[in-house]
Amino acid sequence: MKNSSLFIILYRMRVPFLVIIVAYTIAITGLVLIEGKDPSGNPYHMSIFDAFYFVSYTATTIGFGETPYEFTYAQRVWVSFSIYITVIGWFYGLGSLVRLLQDKLFLQEIEKNRFRRQIKNIKQKFIIILGYNQITSEIIKRAIAQDIRAVVIEKGVAKGNELLLENFTPTVPVLMGDAHSSKSLEEAGIKKINCKGLVALFEDDSLNLRIALTSKLLNKNVKLVIKSTTENHTENLKDLDVEIVANPFLIIAKEINMALTAPNLLKLEKWLFKVDTLNSSLPLFPKGKYIICGFGRMGQSVYEKLKTNNIEAHFIEIEKKNVEFKNTDFTKLTYANADDKDTLLEIGITNAVAIIAATNNDTTNLSILATAKKLNPKIMTIVRENEMEDFSIFKSANIDHIFMPAKILINKTTNALINPLSDLFSRIVSEKDETWAAKLVRRLFETIDENPLLFELELDFEKAPEIARYLKIKKEIELKIFSVSLHNKEQRNNIVPLLILRNKEEILLPSWDTKLEFDDKILFACDEHAKNDMEYIAQNIYEFYYALTGKEKRTIFKGLFK
Repeated sequence: MKNSSLFIILYRMRVPFLVIIVAYTIAITGLVLIEGKDPSGNPYHMSIFDAFYFVSYTATTIGFGETPYEFTYAQRVWVSFSIYITVIGWFYGLGSLVRLLQDKLFLQEIEKNRFRRQIKNIKQKFIIILGYNQITSEIIKRAIAQDIRAVVIEKGVAKGNELLLENFTPTVPVLMGDAHSSKSLEEAGIKKINCKGLVALFEDDSLNLRIALTSKLLNKNVKLVIKSTTENHTENLKDLDVEIVANPFLIIAKEINMALTAPNLLKLEKWLFKVDTLNSSLPLFPKGKYIICGFGRMGQSVYEKLKTNNIEAHFIEIEKKNVEFKNTDFTKLTYANADDKDTLLEIGITNAVAIIAATNNDTTNLSILATAKKLNPKIMTIVRENEMEDFSIFKSANIDHIFMPAKILINKTTNALINPLSDLFSRIVSEKDETWAAKLVRRLFETIDENPLLFELELDFEKAPEIARYLKIKKEIELKIFSVSLHNKEQRNNIVPLLILRNKEEILLPSWDTKLEFDDKILFACDEHAKNDMEYIAQNIYEFYYALTGKEKRTIFKGLFK
């Protein structure tokens, strides 16, 4: 039955309904059969309607008197009996109704019906988020800020109640159910045309893989953001054509590699993720011996990057693991307690230039770095922070570099879903060298400021109707139209075009004389004033005419370009 709540009502209340019906039937039948007398003393029998009317108000203890005439003693005896059986029937029915209203299954079905109505009423773009925690809460906030709705599937009642207490505006519908269930995903609206993405960031890689498979079977066009922390699961996800595979440990290893070889690339990435500005100090990592505490998923990812750069590294792992590791002159692995002073001295902490605390325990990481600082005050300290709290003790511990997988997941996920061109741009530039990155950082800083805005524009009739209309008619317009200042055509706004995506062609740092085409997707770096001007040029007929011709359009004609 589609409406499960109605089925539960009918199923649980069928006996109380039957009891009330039988009690009424007995009472009404008796009144109809028992002979009464009218005021003249003539015998009469109550009609079925009169009997039903009298029992109706008597059974509910209202009491309007004897009707249609004064009762005989036989009738009064029967009415006395009827009062007891009908009132008892009503009490039984009301008790059953109260129990039904307290039934967890019934309440769950009521909430599911409410959830279905909420999903049906969502008309704008939305994303489905599986599981509610600090990470997904931040993703929801950033999505709402960009006018993208969010729908959550959460199995735990406590977590679901936490979400409700957050009081997001607009409301975030939450479905209590299994995230991997195809039924739950369908109810959450994965098949709707305005469902633009699904996020699964569970710690269990197998669960994430199962969710990805189910989601692709339900809607092959939905964009997936799936967490993976192992190479095997990452390859499986790519085989399923998952668009965004978020591996926080690979991202951390990549950032460490950038800090070693191309710090300006890392500066660009931090700016793209809104973590830092272009004026911040370069995140330089020294060359020399590194000590890495923890050879888990993060440690193994860091190991590959250090090995690629021929960096001397000594790993410490407290538990023996079934991993392939070959000790060489540059890389060594010791099974011991990384927090032990003698162990650190034995592996050469005094000669090391940096130490990375990469275990999954924040207390252990802090203790390791405190011990290392005492043994070598000049050593660079790098740490993995696992818990995302409002107040971070790591920030007060005078640590040189903090990597937080949770925030990396937030940045990666929101950038990929909300700012897809920015995410594509970050992946392209990660393949560039230090010289290229340094030039771009300097150009952005000198042209705009230390913290440029990112603005994405698609040249279609919805986002840029005036540009799209012109391209359809005249078919030729250059990118430089967006650089025009609407206050003075002779001036140029503070803008740097970063990327044009044309079908599958990627044009990096396009020149201002690049010819535009319909459906181009363009990524700009700019300031607030330039962003407003570009929006007006794309959407306002008068501002577009001024940017194109340098003249004010004073009258409205049928054809703009006639």
